Order: sequence, then C-alpha cells, then structure tokens
Amino acid sequence: MMYKTVIGLEIHAQLKTETKAFCSCRADVFDLEPNTVICPVCTGQPGTLPVLNERVVEFAVMAGIAMNCTINRRSVFDRKNYFYPDLPKGYQITQYFFPIAENGYLYLVYGEEKRSIRIRRIHIEEDAGKMVHQGTESITGSSGSHLDLNRCGVPLIEIVTEPDLKSPVEARIFMELLRDTLRALGVCSGDMEKGALRCDANISMVDESGRSSNRVEIKNINSFKFVEKALEFEQERISKALASGVDVAKETRSWNFSSKETYSMRSKEEENDYRYFPEPDLPELIISDDLIERIERSLPELPWEKVERFMEQYSLPGYDASVLASDSEISSYFEEIAQATGKPKESSNWIMGEVMRLMNDRQLSLEEVKVSPENFKELFDLIEQGKISNKIAKDIFPVIVENGKSPTQLVREKGLQQIDDDTVIEDAVRKAMNDNPAAVQQFRDGKEGVLGYFVGAVMKATKGKANPSKANEIARRLLRD
Repeated sequence: MMYKTVIGLEIHAQLKTETKAFCSCRADVFDLEPNTVICPVCTGQPGTLPVLNERVVEFAVMAGIAMNCTINRRSVFDRKNYFYPDLPKGYQITQYFFPIAENGYLYLVYGEEKRSIRIRRIHIEEDAGKMVHQGTESITGSSGSHLDLNRCGVPLIEIVTEPDLKSPVEARIFMELLRDTLRALGVCSGDMEKGALRCDANISMVDESGRSSNRVEIKNINSFKFVEKALEFEQERISKALASGVDVAKETRSWNFSSKETYSMRSKEEENDYRYFPEPDLPELIISDDLIERIERSLPELPWEKVERFMEQYSLPGYDASVLASDSEISSYFEEIAQATGKPKESSNWIMGEVMRLMNDRQLSLEEVKVSPENFKELFDLIEQGKISNKIAKDIFPVIVENGKSPTQLVREKGLQQIDDDTVIEDAVRKAMNDNPAAVQQFRDGKEGVLGYFVGAVMKATKGKANPSKANEIARRLLRD
C-alpha cells in the first residue's frame, strides 16, 4: 500500500537582541560559564516583574512581514504552565491565544515544483534553562543532572507551519530557507549547532483509503541533515506499523544522532495539559501602523528575491543563484567579483568551488579567504589569454589567499606561464605514444576515449603547464598519423 507523508514544523529561533526578553541580562549566552548570566527576573524570584524588550517586538514583526503574515495590531502574552527543573518559575511566558503574527507563507522550490508552505502563526516566547546530564546525553541512565539557567528568558520566536510538507527532504529544504530568511533579516544567527535555531517536527502517514496514523512529534533535532534523517526514520517506522495493521502511539520522540534512530520520550501532551491563561504581569501588546510601515521600509532583499534577481541579472542557473543567495556575505562578494570581471558564471563557479572549498577545508571565514575582485579579474584574464591553465589558476589560488600577491606576480615568480610551444608538446605526446603503443592502437581502432591518457601524459610531463586545448589538438593529430 502507498502512504502519503504529512509533516509540519515548529521552529524556535533565538533573536539576536543584546538583552533577554523580559530583563536586562545578556542574551547571547552560548558557551558561557553556567549560571553567570541570570538575575531575579529570569530565574523567577518572588516579587519580580517582567519588562518587555522592545527590540524583541521589532524582530518578531520583521520576521512576520518577511513571511507574508498578518501582523496583529493587538496580541497578548500568556503563561504556559508545566513543571520541569530547568523552568524555575514553573511557567513559560509565551503567546498562545493571540500571537503577534498569523496566516503567512513561504514559497518552497523543490525540483521543478514551487508551492507555498503556509505558516500558521509566529509568536514571541522566552526560553527555558538547560539540564546537563552526567555520563550520558539524556536523563535516562544519568548519574546526576546539573542545572544551567543562563538560557532562561532568552528571547525566541516560534514559527509554526501548517502540515504542508510532503517529505523529509522538503522539511530540510524549508528549514534551510527559513534559516536563510532569518539571517538575511539579521534577527537570528541560524546556528543550529549553537541552539539558536531548533526544530520540532510532527509527522503522520495517510494510507490510500484516507486513514491517518497518529501524529508523532520529534524533538531535539540539532542539524538540517538530522531533520531529514529523523523524519525518514519515522516515515519508515510508521509505514511498517500501518502495513502490519497497527497504529503508532501518539507520543513525543527524540533523535539519537549516534544510533541514527528516534526513541520514545513520553506520551504526547494535550494543549489543556499546559493550563494556558493570560500573563497578569504584562499588558496587551499593541502594534502601531507606523511601526509596521517603518519595518516594511527597512527590510533587506530577501533570499528568494535575490535568487530571482541573480538569475535575471547575471543569467545564472537556479542552483548557482540559490547557493549564492543563501548567505548575504557570499552574495555580496559574488556581485563584486562579477562586476569587476564581467564574467558572472565564472565568478559563481570559483566562489562555489575554490572559495567555499578553502573555507570548509581550513575552517576559515569568508573574510579570511577573500581575494580582491581586481585579483580575480587578473586571474581570469591570464586564463583567457592562454598564459595559464585553469588547473594552474586553481593551484595558485590558495597562495594568493595566503600572501596576497597578484596572480601575475606569482606566475612570474614560480615560472608557471602556460607552455604553448608546439615542439615541447609534440615531444611529450610522442614519448607517451612510445611508452604505450597498445593505447595508440586502441585509439586507431576507434576507442577515442583513450585520448585523455595522452593529454594527461602531456600535462604530467609539463607539470600542468601545457596548454590543454593545444595538447588535445596535437595528440589527436599525431595519433591519427
């Protein structure tokens, strides 16, 4: 039997404010010593009162507008009540009944399909603390647990989608799109490994008769890859259960990135378990038209807008445009190089190839691997004029990064100028033919694919300095004689 996958996401994004949501404690608490950024307000001491951070509201409105939501002029804070050791107040300040933004969407592009993924709501809430378990990643089997309350009160927005996603890969792509959008706005770093972006995924399966399985929630997913992998695991687990005639439990599960499996945490809570009621210590939040208009005017170019512009302005393929537009620094760098060189496709290839490879291999920032647009133009000119091969250009690129010398200077110093001398290339081809007469006969018997062997032999003999197109031409001519 065929099953349809139904997925919805609940994404928590930590806002890049200087201070917490309801107090003046520092908000960026990642990697700080435990319990060093706390105060009576964020730890819920008796008699304290929360005061709303205005910047939190502005960032939430900005995200809502970017995601095509209706911004509610009136929203209300509520208390979500539950007992857990890392929640010292015994409740979390959130927005349940009247969120700040509703009924939005983002367009998801996957393959040839483009469709809108509806966003049910965006609401403001505060984070809870963190339990650090001894000897294990979870409380099960732990010898003890410590509390770090630094994250208490850190400002979040929760973005809740409708169950419009049809596959685990779509869920991953949507998460990446959301990350890129929040980064472009400057409201969230998007670093999942630092807990700045966290995803809870809900999945169910529907059979051909329309019967749906129970909905399962997966928590604690800390990378885009694991969002996809965790949902794939559940997709298979639920399908097998339905095929055998049983349903899965309605429960909350967690992802174990070591075993690449989900495991049961607890039965799924119902909404009424949290006993929501309006927060008595905070007034209604009233959003003015002036604030919305000011934020609308200040919005930067968003990733999907940049993709469309790159495809139109620079004639880039969709894939190139999507990769470059996903990071504002990378996209700005690309435009500088494309405009300096007049070669947008070549600029795109080099950034997605050599620049990003160097960043990944050496764990460097873009600033650390930046080659000036003028040096890129010089490099492209040397290739176009036939003075160096593409291979040599790639070989000297890391050296340009390290010492800042111009490509022309490096080529001259290292004697790397491309060899165009027909006699040198002919000698290398003839030697290869003498060394491997069987390959010569294969070519003459119609197996022209062996031509690459002779071109490769020329490049090896000249240490990559031979003009590759000339080597190809001469090798073909001599082999046919």
